[in-house]
Amino acid sequence: MDSMIQVDGLYKSYHGVNAVENLSISIHSGEVFGLLGANGAGKTTSIECILGVRKPDQGAISVMGMNPSSDRKKLFEKVGVQFQESSFQEQIKVVELCEETQALYKNPGDYQALLKQFGLAEMKKAAVAELSGGQKQRLFVVLALLPNPEVVFLDELTTGLDSRARRTVWNGLSDLKQKGMTILMTSHYMDEVETLCDRICILKKGKTVFMGTVQEAVTASPFQRFEDAYLWLTDEEGSENESI
Repeated sequence: MDSMIQVDGLYKSYHGVNAVENLSISIHSGEVFGLLGANGAGKTTSIECILGVRKPDQGAISVMGMNPSSDRKKLFEKVGVQFQESSFQEQIKVVELCEETQALYKNPGDYQALLKQFGLAEMKKAAVAELSGGQKQRLFVVLALLPNPEVVFLDELTTGLDSRARRTVWNGLSDLKQKGMTILMTSHYMDEVETLCDRICILKKGKTVFMGTVQEAVTASPFQRFEDAYLWLTDEEGSENESI
């Protein structure tokens, strides 16, 4: 199985404090991989280094065989990115934002089909300011998929969504996985992780504390439920972390 994302010995620190320490992951083609941990565990820093928007202090990174720093322009033709906090002009219409984003890529996806798939077809003529928080979140997912990417990065993709909207997003991502898309995602919803992720990496204060499947995480713990196993592995109930 081909490795679409390869990270070996990633280190990144801020003001002498390690945000990520010796992270090594290999994500295969068509795999949904979850990068998990409490706020401040190093998830966002890791993703930013993998994308090449932050320079790591140490380590080797490749995405689809490309260096994310030196091959950024070529890489971003094949990669989709959705961050939890995204900002656009509030008065721009959904259809205008989709068309502007679509114009940035040589072989973009069909935004009309994506809006329908993620339950936003009826809102395409609405201004972004008119969307609810959940609708904006779904729009950010659609925009991440517009490059027609081979790899997509999703950061807390269903934050702010109700149960039905979350299921809509899950079903859409499951369809994309069936078509061979590789997905690296973060989430604080353990049911979402159980539903979507083939494998997971759990970080605690920048260090890897677990790598494997959800079932392997449960087996490694004294608990029967994944959420309990996750809390046990991270000791999250007893920790307070600052966002990194």
